[in-house]
Formats: sequence, structure tokens, C-alpha cells
Amino acid sequence: MVKLWNSLTRRKTDDVNEDESKLARVLNLFDLTALGVGSTLGLGVYVLAGQVAYNIAGPAVTISFLIAAVASAFAGICYAEFAARVPKAGSAYVYSYVTIGEFVAFTIGWNLILEYVIGTASVARGLSGYFDSLIDNNMSKALNSTMPIKVSFLGDYPDFLSFGMILLLAALLAFGAKESSFMNNIFTCVNLATIALVLVAGAMNANPDNWRIPAEGLPEWAGTGGFMPFGIAGVMAGAAKCFFGFVGFDCIATTGEEAINPKRNIPLAIVVSLIIIFLSYFGISTVLTMMMPYYLQDPEAPFPAAFDAVGWYTIKWIVTIGAVFALCTSLLGAMFPLPRILYAMGNDGILFKRLSKVHPYTKTPLLATIVSGIFAALMAMLFNLDQLVDMMSIGTLLAYTIVAICVLVLRYQDEQMTKVISVRAPNIFRQLFCNAYKEPNTLTSAITKVAIVVFSIFCIIWCIFMQVFELDSTGGIVSLSLVGVILICICVSIGMQPVSTIELTFKVPLVPFVPCLSVFVNLYLMFQLDLYTWIRFLIWVFIGYCIYFTYGIRKSTQISRNRNHAEVAANDMQNPELSEQHENRGFEPDSKIENGVKAAQPTYDYSEKL
Repeated sequence: MVKLWNSLTRRKTDDVNEDESKLARVLNLFDLTALGVGSTLGLGVYVLAGQVAYNIAGPAVTISFLIAAVASAFAGICYAEFAARVPKAGSAYVYSYVTIGEFVAFTIGWNLILEYVIGTASVARGLSGYFDSLIDNNMSKALNSTMPIKVSFLGDYPDFLSFGMILLLAALLAFGAKESSFMNNIFTCVNLATIALVLVAGAMNANPDNWRIPAEGLPEWAGTGGFMPFGIAGVMAGAAKCFFGFVGFDCIATTGEEAINPKRNIPLAIVVSLIIIFLSYFGISTVLTMMMPYYLQDPEAPFPAAFDAVGWYTIKWIVTIGAVFALCTSLLGAMFPLPRILYAMGNDGILFKRLSKVHPYTKTPLLATIVSGIFAALMAMLFNLDQLVDMMSIGTLLAYTIVAICVLVLRYQDEQMTKVISVRAPNIFRQLFCNAYKEPNTLTSAITKVAIVVFSIFCIIWCIFMQVFELDSTGGIVSLSLVGVILICICVSIGMQPVSTIELTFKVPLVPFVPCLSVFVNLYLMFQLDLYTWIRFLIWVFIGYCIYFTYGIRKSTQISRNRNHAEVAANDMQNPELSEQHENRGFEPDSKIENGVKAAQPTYDYSEKL
């Protein structure tokens, strides 16, 4: 049992030296920002805003986007700190591997695969639907009549257009990171110009009365009218849907081995791209719901319908062409990180090692790109857009939650805590109420970790109470208030612990409150998703664990790294002259600290070659 626990919690200790990357380091700050904006500003702008306004939130879709933006911003700055610590390909997967352990890393990596596969498939399906709506749905009618799919959990027909677009994109990505980034930059500039045109033209046709529609004469399904026709519940359900519109900025964090100066540029690109994304969504949803009553929106292609309604046909076609370019950009950004995740997991041996092969000419993980392209293309061909969106959100929210927890764990510990304090009741009491220790030690680190676990449990309890109790009942108000007070007290107790003094190029502000808020909001949004989404998600996780426990736990390259480091350290103790040779060659048996991450620093590889 102890051996199994050690395997599940072994941490990544290979060198984090940037110069050792096999991938081409070619992406600058503009490339990274454009990648984040392009991968995110697509389906959410041109399809999702109309869908959520139509029958979920009404004009209050603007508030839904604001709530989703806050949740994404909390996650984004947590990603930014981790990117400053660990500039490696693999995003949250690598971050959790070096801080928490292998099992958690596999879990988050497997969920990221789900996120990016479904993100790619959903954007392709949305682009196909957008194109179909412009030709009076002739494509879907023809395929539905000739090749219907009569399976309840699949789509209505095979979408061959989505299938072909993803395979074409996979070929582009396989050719090289700089080439695909150049294409992304062009499409992103077209996208931003289109959004600016929509904002100007929409503002000229805005009618504030569309935010004050009376209840009389509305269809039964259209709620009570006004700004918030479906109430607070509709706003929050809309926020869970709108969250999908912000998924994609984290693809910036997967470029750690292809970015120039990643410790500076990746955090900056994440922050800048999130600001641009929020301003775009908020403006777009505002003008859309003011141009046309929410219950008359076209959920498949809202902007062509809105400009048709006001008679601006030229603008309609300009926006339509821009939307097609924007969705192509979003498709590129959604798929870009997927091969990098497969590459990182294959490189560590917990997924099949062939996925880590880098082509000598293109300098890209070629096999991983091909496999991910085929997988995403099949998903796009067989599933509907609504089924894809919910599945993507749950995996992403779990990844964001784990990243926020990792930030808290790292911020309240130093890697070499020389002061060992026994975890006993008197010491715990003295630290909690008297703040006896001013530097991180084993006791304060343990208190923080336990507090984080307890905080997460009470967040789940709060979410369950929100589902069970009525908000206007006394029992519900008292229960939610009590749990809320407990959550605040836990945050305060974490904040009283001594923090790490390690210097970073970017740090999350207001720790522990910002990461704790990120955990709380992410868990709350997960509880807004339906039961079938949870079932599909758990099936995906089960498949992943079968792969890990039958392959990854035995083939992990961390096993050989630990063995080789131990052998070198033992030989050095027996032979001081050999130890001096190792030091001269750049190997330090004792771990070195670099930006808060423990790394065994070999300048030549003692482990087996992949």
C-alpha cells in the first residue's frame, strides 16, 4: 500500500532548464496573445451569446458573461503564476506534476485532453452550423434525409464538413508552430476588426426598450420579460454556459517550450488576452440584445438574423464573412494545445511514448497531432454542439480548480524547509491563534494543505445546499450563511500562515482569497451542469484510469529518473572523486531550487532515452 501511495504521489524532478526543449522556440508576446484571443473569441461571440440570450438568460446574458469572466480571470492569473514557475509544454498537467504528484497530474492531463478535443469538435460543429444557416439549412436537411443517425446520445446526422475542416487544420498544425501561428495572427486581426464593426453597427441600431419588454404578449417559454426574464437562476445557468466562451486562453500556457522568454511573456499574454476577450463578449452581448428582442434571436446564427431585422444587409454579409474567419481562428486555437498535452504526457511515459516523438523537420509532435486531429474530427462528425459544450466545461472547470489549489500549496511552502515542527495539537493551536512561526515549515505547510481540503469540502456542501434549499426559505438562508462564514474563516486561517519568499516574474495577488474564490466559483459552475454530463465525464475518467493503472504507472519515466539519481548519489557518497567529477559535469545529487520547483539538475541525461 505504501509503495502504491509513493507511485501515485511521485513528483516530476527532471530539469526545467528552458534550453533543453526539443521544440522550436519561436513564439513572441504578440503571437501568444493572438493565440489566446483567437482560440477564445469564436463560438462564444458569434453563436453562444445568441443561444444564451434566447431561452436561458435574456438580456441578462451580459451579467452571465461578467460572472464567467470573473471565474476565468481567477483561473487565468493562477495559470500565469504557474507559467512563471514551470515554463514547460503541458500546461496544468506539468504544473500539478511538479507540485502535487503523478496521479493528480494524469487526472488533470486526461481532462485537458477532453477539453481540447471537445473544444476543437464543438467549434468545428458551430462553424458548420453557421455555414449551414447561411444556405437555408440545405446541408443538414440533405444529410438528415439520406444519412440519419438514430442514436439518442449522438447527433442527428454525420457532419462531414466538420470532419474535413479538422483534418485540414491538423495538417496545418503538423507543418510547424510558427507557420500555424502566422495564420492565426492574420485570422485574429480579421476577427477583432469584425467585432469592432459589429459593436459600431449594433450600437447605431440599439434600442434600450428591448431590455424592458413587458410580460404581456410573450410566448410562455420566454419568461417574465424585462432585463432578467428568467431570474437569478437563468443568469447563473447562463454563466455556466458562457464559461465555455472563455475556455481557450489556457492554451497559452501549453506553449512553454515554444515561447520566447516564457516566464515573462506567457503571464503577460494570459492577462492581456483575458482583458480583450471580456471586453469583446460584454460589448457583443449588449448590442445584440439591444438590437433585437431576446426571444426572437436565432440561436444558430444570431448576428445575420439581427442585421436582417434592421435591414442592414451589407453589414450582415461583412459580419458573416468575418465570423467564418473568426471561427476558423478559434478552431486553430482550440486544437493547437492538444498535441502538446499528448506530447508532454507521452514524454513522461504515463501515456504511450510514441506520442512524444518530435519530427526532425517540422519540430512538432507529428504523431500526437495526427492522432488528436482524427479523434477530434470523429467527435465533431458524430455529436451535436450542445452535447459537446457541456462535456468540455466540466473537464476544464476541474483543471482550473486543481491549478488554483496548486498555487495555494506552493505559496505556503518552501522546497527546503529546514525547520521541522511536529504536527501536534499544542503546536497547531499556537500557530492558528498566536501565529507563532514566521517562516514556512512542516507544520505551517501541513495546516495549509488540510485547510485547503476542508475549504474544498465546504464549497461542495455550499453547492449542494444551493441545489436542495429554496433561497427564500429561512432554513436555506441560515444554512448557506453558516457555511459561508466557515469558508471565510478557513480563508483567513490560510492567510495567517507564513508565505514562501521565492521570487517570481508574476504572482497571484491577494493570496489566499483569489485562489480560494477560483476554487469556489469553479465548483459552483460544475454543479450547474446536468446529470448526463457528469455521467459522460465519469466514463471518460474511468477510461483514463484504466490506461494509467495498466500502462502509465509502470512505464513512467520518473521511475528511472529516481533510480538513476539515487544510484549517482550513492556512488558519490562512496567515491568523493567521482562526486567531484559529477559536479564538474554539472550534476548535483542534491536537488536545486528553481522558481519554487524542485529539479534534479543533470546537464546530461542519466535516464533512459525516449
